[in-house]
Amino acid sequence: MQVLADPNGRLIWVSPALPGARHDMGAAREHGLLDALRDAQVKVIADNGYRGAGFAVPQRRRPADPNTGERRRLSRNQKAVNSAHARQRGPGERANAQLKSWKILRKIRCCPRRATDLVKAVLVLIHAG
Repeated sequence: MQVLADPNGRLIWVSPALPGARHDMGAAREHGLLDALRDAQVKVIADNGYRGAGFAVPQRRRPADPNTGERRRLSRNQKAVNSAHARQRGPGERANAQLKSWKILRKIRCCPRRATDLVKAVLVLIHAG
């Protein structure tokens, strides 16, 4: 499931569950989330699973050194950028943690339709509380 949170870490939206395993980008694309966020010009702070979507993602390690074959370490500036990025992603991670704190959602073993209904119910309870 895809989750959207506001800058304060409050859950705004949770996508319906999809059957089987899906990569973050594939699920977001299937829900139309990528285009909707781009069209609305929403600033998105995402993890590396959304690399290539046009969202702000952390910097990767630099390419391998041709002589040694080892990946080059990030510069001090790149590490600082990644640290700032992680701080901005914190509220979104809190929103995910808030969902995962519900025992019923920790080990869901049911069909996607039923899982979607459970998450919607939890979302209503979170917003009501």
